[in-house]
Amino acid sequence: MNKLEEARKLIDEADTQIREGFQKRMQAVVEVINYKKEHQLPILDSQREKEVIAKNLAKLDDVKLAKYYEELLNDLMQISKAYQEELLHE
Repeated sequence: MNKLEEARKLIDEADTQIREGFQKRMQAVVEVINYKKEHQLPILDSQREKEVIAKNLAKLDDVKLAKYYEELLNDLMQISKAYQEELLHE
């Protein structure tokens, strides 16, 4: 196996972990929206989003990736809010 194939294998493994993590996250989003519905809370919690970003950026080992990781977190939160919105109107 050459270096390119090895790198692609690592990417495939990371993609599997990302997929599994995404599904786990979205299952938790269902619990969040159920709680928010029950307690009549809004979908958007700006303070929580800021805390999630700050907490996770602080744990990032490679600071060169910070802006990209922050973008990923923002995208994930946008997707989560869209899914909550969909679930709210079912």
